[in-house]
Amino acid sequence: MNSTVNAEQAWTDLQRIRVPQERVYDEVERCASGDARSTYATAGIMWLFLAGMGLDLPKWGIWLTVAAYVAVLGSLAVVYSRRSRVRLHRSRYSWRTGASMIAGMVVSGGTILLSGHLVESLALPYGSLITATVSAAAFVLFVGPANRWAVGSLRDRVPRTDHKGAV
Repeated sequence: MNSTVNAEQAWTDLQRIRVPQERVYDEVERCASGDARSTYATAGIMWLFLAGMGLDLPKWGIWLTVAAYVAVLGSLAVVYSRRSRVRLHRSRYSWRTGASMIAGMVVSGGTILLSGHLVESLALPYGSLITATVSAAAFVLFVGPANRWAVGSLRDRVPRTDHKGAV
């Protein structure tokens, strides 16, 4: 296929494609660094769950609490994912996204276990409230920087072009 390519037309076409793509990345970065309502809602739900686990519940009550916790977190995830104006293709999620999720699980789980062990060893009153508060605070402090770090690499995965047309 031999066809001539108009350099100016190719550059214009590239800019028409690149500008909306940059807007997508701007929106994703804004969502990762902005709206903290979902973080606080998740931390509040976590706090309620952990505080409730300190109650003397029968086995069916524990399973009911766990099921309610999972259902509420799932519905929160659905609501906030639908509110996002931008949905990225799965290939746009980098290894950093998975690493931040695993690190978040390790930080949250470790905080819950360590604070629970500390509360038990010191025989503190209202241990579940202390564990819930420390764990929710660790979650809130971890989520913001982790989201910004995970999303920060998305723009770097796209090759940049300068005004000369070189990549």
